[in-house]
Amino acid sequence: MVKTRRLTVRHVTTYSYDVPVHYALQRLRLTPKDGPGQKVLEWSTKVTGGVVQCGFDDQFQNRTELVKVDTGATTVEFLCEGVIEVEDLAGASGKHRGYAPLWLYEQQTATTKPGPTIRGLISDMQKQRKEMDDIPLLHALSAEILGTVSYSIGATDSAFTAEDAMAEGKGVCQDHAHIMISVARALGFPARYVSGYLLMDDRVDQDATHAWCEIHVTGLGWLGFDVSNGISPDSRYITVAIGRDYRDAAPILGIRQGEGEERLDVALQVQQ
Repeated sequence: MVKTRRLTVRHVTTYSYDVPVHYALQRLRLTPKDGPGQKVLEWSTKVTGGVVQCGFDDQFQNRTELVKVDTGATTVEFLCEGVIEVEDLAGASGKHRGYAPLWLYEQQTATTKPGPTIRGLISDMQKQRKEMDDIPLLHALSAEILGTVSYSIGATDSAFTAEDAMAEGKGVCQDHAHIMISVARALGFPARYVSGYLLMDDRVDQDATHAWCEIHVTGLGWLGFDVSNGISPDSRYITVAIGRDYRDAAPILGIRQGEGEERLDVALQVQQ
């Protein structure tokens, strides 16, 4: 495995409205940050059809920008591009840092709260914990989730909870991360959601960002798990934002007043 890579990203997100916008505000978390195993060499964000009102680091140290869409606009486009140097740390991003206390990541959210199906998985893992150390247990949990919830594009959406996806038996990377976070927290581990980019082995063009999770292990710190691919993050992964669940780390979230529908188009390229 390559220990260090220099990755280039070009990420274009376009919202199209069938009725001119009266008022819309978008919150962007699209800027990677320097951190363990990751150095941002270049990065820029260009907005067409809107104006950046302010920028700040949120409680999870995610770089956040608020964009007001131009009144009367029928499209708004966000173009992000840059170069990031990434080192393979075998998924280990080290000790806890930041404004948010570690105990905050022990608490379930509305998205990760276990229901009947996930409670069954928790019970199984509690039995295994009596015979396994923490790291093998978490890898076993990741494999169990992937074996139970098949990867299926379009089977769920961003409103699905961990329990919804577990009961459905299929989902995407967001759902896999939420389920693992839910179970890990129930077992007493702090756990957090990560959004970012992934260099794919078989393609350059992608239609979505990626997501995985990190679990805090005593004596080691944060350890990443990409349930959807059955591995821990390596030098192909770029971390952009973290949080308790998807809503804390979503690339773009917004509000809009007025009638009409909107369409979202994403064009993403990640290459070495």
